[in-house]
Amino acid sequence: MIYDIFPTDAGCGSLHATKTRDMMMRYTLLLASTLFCAAAMLTGPVRSAHAEAPFSFSTTPGQLPKTVVPSAYDIDLVTDMKALTLRGHEMISVSVSAVTDTVTLNQAGLTVRSATIDGAPATVSTDEKGQTLTLRSQQPLAAGSHKIDISYAGPIPQTPNGIYYDDYRDSAGAKKRMLVTQFEVADARRMFPCWDEPAFKATFRLNVTLPKAWVPISNMPVESTAPASDDTQRVTFATTPRMSTYLLALVAGDLAATHGQGGATPISTWAPKGEEQSTEYATHAASEILPYYNGYFGTAYPLPKLDLIAVPGNYEAGAMENWGAITFIDEDLLYDPAHSSPGTKELVYLVVAHEMAHQWSGDLVTMAWWDNIWLNEGFATWMETKALDHFNPTWEVWPREHMGRERAMAQDALSTTHPIQQPVRDVSQAGSAFDGISYQKGEQVIRMIETWLGPDTFRDGMRDYMKTHAYSNATSADLWNALSASSHQDVGAVARTFTEQPGIPLISVSENCRNGNTVIGLKQSRFTIHDPNAAALHWRVPVVIGGPGVPAQKVVLTDKATLRFHGCGKAIKANPGEGSYYRTAYDAASFRALKENFTRFDATDRVNLLGDQFALFQADKGQLADYLDLVSGLSANGETSIAVWQDTLTHLSRLDDLERGSPSRPAFRAFVRTVLTPQLSRLGWDPKPGESFLDTLLRPQIIQTLGVMDDADVAAEAAKRFTAWRKNPASLDPGLVQPVMQTVGLHANAETWNVLADMVRKAPDTEQKRRFYAALARSQNPELIRKAVRLAWSGAIPNGRIVRSLAVLAQNSENPDLVWEQVVASEADISGHLTPQSREDLLPAIAAATFSPEIVAQMKAAPVSSATSGGKIAADRSAEEVAMNIGIRLRAQPAIAQWLAASGAGNAAH
Repeated sequence: MIYDIFPTDAGCGSLHATKTRDMMMRYTLLLASTLFCAAAMLTGPVRSAHAEAPFSFSTTPGQLPKTVVPSAYDIDLVTDMKALTLRGHEMISVSVSAVTDTVTLNQAGLTVRSATIDGAPATVSTDEKGQTLTLRSQQPLAAGSHKIDISYAGPIPQTPNGIYYDDYRDSAGAKKRMLVTQFEVADARRMFPCWDEPAFKATFRLNVTLPKAWVPISNMPVESTAPASDDTQRVTFATTPRMSTYLLALVAGDLAATHGQGGATPISTWAPKGEEQSTEYATHAASEILPYYNGYFGTAYPLPKLDLIAVPGNYEAGAMENWGAITFIDEDLLYDPAHSSPGTKELVYLVVAHEMAHQWSGDLVTMAWWDNIWLNEGFATWMETKALDHFNPTWEVWPREHMGRERAMAQDALSTTHPIQQPVRDVSQAGSAFDGISYQKGEQVIRMIETWLGPDTFRDGMRDYMKTHAYSNATSADLWNALSASSHQDVGAVARTFTEQPGIPLISVSENCRNGNTVIGLKQSRFTIHDPNAAALHWRVPVVIGGPGVPAQKVVLTDKATLRFHGCGKAIKANPGEGSYYRTAYDAASFRALKENFTRFDATDRVNLLGDQFALFQADKGQLADYLDLVSGLSANGETSIAVWQDTLTHLSRLDDLERGSPSRPAFRAFVRTVLTPQLSRLGWDPKPGESFLDTLLRPQIIQTLGVMDDADVAAEAAKRFTAWRKNPASLDPGLVQPVMQTVGLHANAETWNVLADMVRKAPDTEQKRRFYAALARSQNPELIRKAVRLAWSGAIPNGRIVRSLAVLAQNSENPDLVWEQVVASEADISGHLTPQSREDLLPAIAAATFSPEIVAQMKAAPVSSATSGGKIAADRSAEEVAMNIGIRLRAQPAIAQWLAASGAGNAAH
């Protein structure tokens, strides 16, 4: 599943990309088969991480007893899409392992009317708080096979979890309704009583009564359709393979599709009728990705078809990997060149690749329990990038993965971080595990291990893992065992230090010239930000170090090491290609050589150096001046790498946010303009015939940042183009809609704000709604900010996007305290539109943008912040982020003022 792991319109970060490496970087790619010998090259002691055991059903965590286990569900649903209710009847085949007279399974919000076990009536009791249903039989159940029969009823709500309805307007403006399911992590229990934990795999046969005109879609093909009444149909789907409950799907509505073929598998991409032409790009992507994955995994996609389905608006996740019936928020699946941005084109390919990777990693082989969700998400995030790079080799995919690395490390440096494999006690806590640690850190660890072992050896291990655990479950230990078998190395000894303990290694590099040789000292410690009491941890870190004209050396570092290179005065850098997960700090001599030779390094290494230097400042382990010195020379040095510029835009915008209220902010913004204006001159406002895809991605980000940084020329040009757009929307290139609207929104009067708000209400798809709301959210007029809060939950924004939109408003408006005040005043009304997880996230998402300890205290004291384990985690993370920002701000403002005065960099305002 993809949650909101991609940057929003509030910031300048981007998705992913890569660039062909130059000759200097060729040596790093030779790591493939010979990178390390872990057993022979360990250097010093390391504290052992707890060794997880391979999958065992009996010892897998969970809340349900394992004495009764389902093997097959036969479900019959009758939906009433006017009354928004359902009636259900299910027959469940179960296996009992020990004599018992009770059967406990999950349900949430359902009314159980009757139940029998082997035909005899059972006593029914429900626990709504625990979301369980307990059936007590009249006679003890002997070990062996039994049948359970349950009749029940329930609601079909609008909140986007479980089974729900989605009301939307089609491309012609007509109001339509759609039936959707979203079951991860544990909401299948809202559609039917079940064992709603991933280890309880079973087959599913689904029968459903729906409106006659609707297109029905589930995991398997339609087996038969028959009239149920004058205006309804009864649809029977084929029986699924063994799978977990959270992967079951049911979608129905007024849909149309484009069709393709991935190897022998038919592929259909569905959208609301009238928008099917926007599915062609996703169908193309899926059709080329599926054969690629068949080859990589060594196990062919096992289902008879693959459907991709766009859900318009009311969808909380980004996408969900339901086996054979993947659902997406519409903007992650639909691409229309007439109005979609270039970033949307990349996003669609990436999300399709992510969810299709889950058809193996997650669906065919499922993590045993939510403590190993990273096995699903970290792997799929890594595989999406691998596929994107494979089919789009000019898109600079891997260098731009630096942005995902930075997101993971930003979380992993704080005291509220957690191990990739974290204990998960309940459903609420499981929801909080879908974060940058599970996704981006998981991806980086997978990438590190592949780099260490070599791509072919790693792939062979993955193939064995898939074959061994197909239609079953696995733990991280199962993956390490498969990779150890293929590589003949103890993979777990290295990997567990990154997955079973939290945090980031910091590799300190010192350089000395002795007898004509460069002596490099390496020392490991823990990198933290705003965590003075962090435990001292150690890792087995695969380290590569070398440089232009300097052959690389490798070591698995556990404490300290000394390496020698021939000659002195050379630029020697750690982590070439950014293939390992650690921060690097250089002593003065090493850093001086890197600065002097900065342009000789590959884009991946330039962005790695920039990212580490900025992080060292945040951690109070380095000077902000060192970072700003590097940035100030980018344009003069002819920097054109999108990876470097995206990292720079993100960090300069971060510094600008920290400068709120500082007298040096105008001078800092003038400096940013001097850095970025040459890039706008190079790119121009309008796309050029034959320009690279990367330039089309970078242009709007440069323009948007310059607009925020008070560039008068950009503001004037944006206003002119906005005026032309109001007369003729086709006059504005789709890639420029976002930067133009955000620049105009920053200076909006009431009339302009109303134009943008009207576009939010009328926009037919999520991509355009998001763009226009983020633009009006730029206004810093208090009255308009109040109106924007109300607009977010008035129905103009779908329920699944309300919290995200309010968080963008808190950030874009630069008045999070006013947004907080308004949200708290309407919290009860807003919460009525939200899922349980979004209710937990609402206040922490707004508070995270503040610099006010008082607001943090209010957020922590709110009942929702202690009602569930997930709510407490969200509140704690938000509180620490604010405390960190306050501390960094106290250091950043004087450091910026001092650097500006010393360099004269802010004197070129225009």
